[in-house]
Amino acid sequence: MARFVLLCFFLLCLVGSIHCDDSGFDFKESLDSLGSPLLDSFAFDTSTGLPPYMGPQVGLKEQNKITTLPGQPDGINFDQYSGYVTIEADAERALFYYFVESPQNSSTKPLVLWLNGAPGCSAFGLGALMEVGPFRVGKDGKTLYQNEYAWTDVANVIFLETPAGAGFSYSNRTTNYKLSGDNVIVRDSYTFLVNWFERFSEYKTRDFFIVTEGYAGHYAPKLAQLILDNNKHTSQATINLRGIVMGNPYIDYETLIQGVVDYYWAHALISDEIYTALISNCNFSSPTAISKICMGLLEQSDIAAGNISSRNIYAAPCNSSSNPTIVPEFDPCSKSYVLSYLNVPEVQTALHANVKQWEFCKQLKDEALTVLPIIQGLMASGIPVWIYSGDVNAEDPVTSTRYAIKKLETSVKTPWYPWYVKEEVGGYVVEYQNLTFVTIRGAGHLAPSDQPVRSLVVFSSFLDGKLPPPYSSTSTGV
Repeated sequence: MARFVLLCFFLLCLVGSIHCDDSGFDFKESLDSLGSPLLDSFAFDTSTGLPPYMGPQVGLKEQNKITTLPGQPDGINFDQYSGYVTIEADAERALFYYFVESPQNSSTKPLVLWLNGAPGCSAFGLGALMEVGPFRVGKDGKTLYQNEYAWTDVANVIFLETPAGAGFSYSNRTTNYKLSGDNVIVRDSYTFLVNWFERFSEYKTRDFFIVTEGYAGHYAPKLAQLILDNNKHTSQATINLRGIVMGNPYIDYETLIQGVVDYYWAHALISDEIYTALISNCNFSSPTAISKICMGLLEQSDIAAGNISSRNIYAAPCNSSSNPTIVPEFDPCSKSYVLSYLNVPEVQTALHANVKQWEFCKQLKDEALTVLPIIQGLMASGIPVWIYSGDVNAEDPVTSTRYAIKKLETSVKTPWYPWYVKEEVGGYVVEYQNLTFVTIRGAGHLAPSDQPVRSLVVFSSFLDGKLPPPYSSTSTGV
């Protein structure tokens, strides 16, 4: 069924009692878990009192270089690396990364860190192999083919698997897995970066950007804040952070839930009667405010919406015989192909991976209900902050993002207008003071998978410091 995402993903996963993914959802378990404690702080404490762990990096770059990946197509003209960066020596805790240098002029192109959400899911499996990386996995789960609209064509991109336990990342102290959460991910990601920059020292002064998706909308602002704060106070070399992008982000609990309800009604997924009852009986200020009556209505919403994906309400499900009407290029079964490929022993050897059972995600434990105050701080710092939303995504819908931005109370700098690719509307954009919001027409939660051309135009515009192009007879896009 549709699995009314506001229940599955945000009532419970954020409480930390279950991990929600595409496998399904237990409503009774959700009710039982609502009494679990939540982190209620809005701010993120960046003062650890200790410098990050620094390990020896000499020679590791060369060891991490990938000779070739099994099933890789011929004619590859870029360098790729993968391996581990130790972030805690005593616990033998290490994060796995996959790094792709741009095929053309990599020495002058910016550096990007890509993080996935879900929460706690692999940026390699999702971001690199299903969205913006140079390869996609074939249906046989053994071969790769090139992504014609890879973001690595315009930037050098690190795909980081975090937290420990996600993908190939690991800890030899199993209690660390129980401690994984937003703040742990942010500090681990920072420790990863300062060590990675020692390993790849030629990138130390390069323009650096953070790009995240979904729940990683919690990671990005906190990580950016930590970088900016430590740039002021640490004795180590600064990280040249130049901006952040959050795709279909979860950034504020209350507006997320209200936005999902409104999106379902506005897109004719639930009836007027259910919608009216939800508005009358539900308090979405926090997970613990959800009553049993409201939970029952949400269950009705799930049933009413039927067998659709909340990540793209118009996409065909995996193994469906129906023809997708909006996303013909993206195979809805791609996740299973990736899972097969990354568990092939020869692939793991080529990637320098130690973990023999690759998994998409690792459950998280802590979260704050909002990161809007942190985003406000980043806006005040002057670094570019961009948010994009796919308009057929019901998981973190465009309505939720617009409600969250309204809470920021920032004024409009460039009014809302349609932007174009090849004389077609690619979406819409509005520029606020120190914040840009872009929609991508026809895109779901995995926007670069659903609309690769339009998504690449948005990303390229961000890197260029320009708004997506308005209409002109020469609007060719990429």
